[in-house]
Amino acid sequence: MLLIKNGLVIDPSQNLCQKKDILVKNNKIEWVKNKITVDGECDVIDANGYIVAPGLVDVHVHFRDPGFTYKEDIATGAKAAAKGGITSVVLMANTKPAGDNEDTITYVINKGAETDIKVYTCAAVTKGMAGKELTDMDALLSCGAVGFTDDGIPITDAELLEEAFGKTAERKIPISLHEENPALIINNGINKGKASAHFGIGGSPREAEISLIARDLELALKTGAILNIQHISTKEGVELVREAKRKAANLGRNTIHAEATPHHFSLTEEAAIQYGTLAKMNPPLREEADRLAIIEGLRDGTIDIIATDHAPHSREEKEKPITQAPSGIIGLETALSLGVTKLVEENGFTHLQLLQCMSTNPANMYGLDAGTLAVGAPADIVIYDPKKTWTAGDYLSKASNSPFTGCRLQGVVQYTIVNGKIIYRA
Repeated sequence: MLLIKNGLVIDPSQNLCQKKDILVKNNKIEWVKNKITVDGECDVIDANGYIVAPGLVDVHVHFRDPGFTYKEDIATGAKAAAKGGITSVVLMANTKPAGDNEDTITYVINKGAETDIKVYTCAAVTKGMAGKELTDMDALLSCGAVGFTDDGIPITDAELLEEAFGKTAERKIPISLHEENPALIINNGINKGKASAHFGIGGSPREAEISLIARDLELALKTGAILNIQHISTKEGVELVREAKRKAANLGRNTIHAEATPHHFSLTEEAAIQYGTLAKMNPPLREEADRLAIIEGLRDGTIDIIATDHAPHSREEKEKPITQAPSGIIGLETALSLGVTKLVEENGFTHLQLLQCMSTNPANMYGLDAGTLAVGAPADIVIYDPKKTWTAGDYLSKASNSPFTGCRLQGVVQYTIVNGKIIYRA
């Protein structure tokens, strides 16, 4: 048994924000009460001054395994997640081989089961992520995939995508899309504007994202697909999602979702100018008006998920010139702190609002048994100090490609607990 005492328990699934004790027994939440006393042997955590919440759920993660394990692997990725208070992850399918076949999906799930966290994975929408032919969705679901995505490669064939939407809608399974029209992009990872001018390159225009978001929201509303717009970066994209959610609600549906990354609500293209390749990502960091629109989208529920798009790369890769270096940054170990620092402290969010986006909502979208501290639920818990600060760095990830290294951030994970077992302590 494990008793967590004196903590401020925040559980968005129950709209709970009160000082409570929690008793964990047989891997599950046994009691949540004002005061719990236990006879017999029991481990005790005094959480006085800490927030006790459902373990974080990150539904946009790259562990690079199989195929690119020099960047990260499932074991090291899981350790980084645990340090960040993340108890469940959903992996993307852009491995090598891609997650378009039963062997790869089974490999990822089996290897994930050897870690201390809960590892889920999406399967690819199209074979080889080539955008030409749909995968055997039923076969991939039967071996454990929880959703579909060609993340990293936009699906440009609207007719094929509509077919995919129809299949996923019928199966009530989410489909997550990377929204950047490659035909409009000269150099990816850097915003077309001040940043691209600084580097003397063409960059990636906002229209690349806006055009595909508009197309795919229309198709999703037509088909009833559960659509997740990934890592939104433009104010126009936010407004398109807001309007599509209204339309879906009028149809009695909750099928339109959108995610924001901590880097898109924390930084602008100024960071790309300052940090170079360490702040190069797809879609790119954009303007202050876009950052503020993303924050407002999170505040009003237009954007209902915060996901890291944890994208590890080697130092050698990131040291290449701006047009040659790969896009992406790591994010598992800084996500909660950036949420506390940028949303709670700087923009007046409550911790309940933050945790709704980082735990309950993403778990609900994928139908995971997570994101709640309800009695009988798996004892997946994060305990963090909302006031303590730390300097980002000393990562457990294999990679260190982050513009936040050296930044002073607020909010420090003290314990991460999965199925009642402490898997990380500060």
